[in-house]
Amino acid sequence: MNPNESSLTSFISAFGRAYHSKYDTPKIFDDFVAIDLISKKEFSDISENMIKGIQFFNEDIAKAFQNQPEEILKWITQVQLSPTPLARAAYCEKVLLNEIMLGLKQYVILGAGLDTFCFRHPELKNRLEIFEIDYPATQEFKKKRLDHANFKIPSNLHFVSMDFTHMFSFQDLIDEGFDNKKTFFSFLGVSYYLTKEENSSLINNLFAKVPSGSSIVFDYADEKLFEEKGMSNRVKNMVKMASASGEPMKSCFTYYEIEKMLQNSGLLIYEHLSPARINDFFFSDRKDYLSAFETIHYVHAVKE
Repeated sequence: MNPNESSLTSFISAFGRAYHSKYDTPKIFDDFVAIDLISKKEFSDISENMIKGIQFFNEDIAKAFQNQPEEILKWITQVQLSPTPLARAAYCEKVLLNEIMLGLKQYVILGAGLDTFCFRHPELKNRLEIFEIDYPATQEFKKKRLDHANFKIPSNLHFVSMDFTHMFSFQDLIDEGFDNKKTFFSFLGVSYYLTKEENSSLINNLFAKVPSGSSIVFDYADEKLFEEKGMSNRVKNMVKMASASGEPMKSCFTYYEIEKMLQNSGLLIYEHLSPARINDFFFSDRKDYLSAFETIHYVHAVKE
């Protein structure tokens, strides 16, 4: 990604969360703030572009719903765009809120994009320091959106501009008030866009200076990423869309590789969710198109 451009994938992810909050039931993850960060025109334009592009996603659906644009949009959003952003956020925040109950005071969001956790949980203002790390352009884009939506940035939210694919800087965090105490990291929707070496280096740097008990939740693509088609070709489409947007997917892992990478940084896997388990946890008994995305796994790992 060009550091001078805001992330398109983070914007589309926010659109998926906003659509879910507005139209879907029951809710997997209710990001009721995301809609405020997208203008009505942008929401309409993205919807229209998705509907027009249905042939790219699925020709059979294009024919079946040719006179039902709202059903086409629902299908694209629920099948292609929303499943992973919704379920990984739901899982991550479940773990995070449990950590807060156990006394956690510090949360670092890597590749924050248009994350809205801070604004959905104002009750944590005096209990949790939140550090959002992302490219400068992405953060400026978000700040403008927050200002336009009349959201005041609370005192416990700290923006740290960084290209962590090159060098992770604890000093930049420290300058914003980061302390050497138990920390929870979220690393969602990013690992695929880094090389294996960049992922390993980042995890190693993250946990080199934080105490035992610090942990991370992240998602990763398994070794079938570049060969699996997925339901309605959605895995193949995801890889194509990422490349077309200028943010190509670069890495996928076997479970053993993930385990080894974490062990090398002093971490143990506390919980691993495969696509089947993700489906059981978040998508069972639904009557719509939503289901867990093939090849995508979630991990909660803890420093020994």
